[in-house]
Amino acid sequence: MAPSPSGVITLLTDFGLRDPFVGVMHGVILSRFPAGRVVDLSHGVAPQALDEAAFWLERSYRWFPPGSVHVAVVDPEVGTARAALVVAAHERFFVAPDNGLLGEIAHTLDAEVRHVDLERVGLGPPSRTFHGRDVFAPVAAELAAGRLPLDGVGPQGGARRLTPAAGPRVVSVDRFGNLITDIEASALAAFARPVVVVAGRELPIAGTYAEVPDQEAVALVSSFDTLEIAVRNGNASSVLGVQRGAGVFLREAAPNNRLA
Repeated sequence: MAPSPSGVITLLTDFGLRDPFVGVMHGVILSRFPAGRVVDLSHGVAPQALDEAAFWLERSYRWFPPGSVHVAVVDPEVGTARAALVVAAHERFFVAPDNGLLGEIAHTLDAEVRHVDLERVGLGPPSRTFHGRDVFAPVAAELAAGRLPLDGVGPQGGARRLTPAAGPRVVSVDRFGNLITDIEASALAAFARPVVVVAGRELPIAGTYAEVPDQEAVALVSSFDTLEIAVRNGNASSVLGVQRGAGVFLREAAPNNRLA
């Protein structure tokens, strides 16, 4: 059963804020649904980084009310024959290109996946480079306004999944230079004295940033329940020379290791 729309729409893109793309999406949504409440979740996803967008979407939607509409546009295949999706899952709607971004959400037990039929939803041919404006924003507005029922979106279908990474990695670098990994906090339970290894360095796991001396590197559980690597009052990405995509792993501290 589709959720009842709440009027809240979030936007997650790799557009940045220098250009007018985000503002134009706001304009399209508000032109169709003036009472809509649009929240910019983030426009700082690394260009074409589907895994980063999926990571943040999967960890952010639950903080919004049931019936909210979550638009994610990271779209390297824009203008091709790839489908546009609406997924109803977790009491919310998700709108995105079918490029793997919604793969995990679309394959949850309660999910219903619809492929957008442009004619059925009343849209003309979109531009070849800006489906955020021409497809995803108007569909999101109509869903949020309660004017577009799920069965009116288009036929049911499948959703692509991202190719799994070779191993745990840094999936995002935040504005503080903290390294956000995809290692779930629950993985710590498998170790008596776990340490994190990144760029050849073994780091202790602490409860807060302040548990190590100034400018020292440390790992901790982030507010999104994955492991994060930080430098107290510093930039971990710069200090450690680590960027998005770098490998990272947990292991047991050596018996003579005093870090843990």
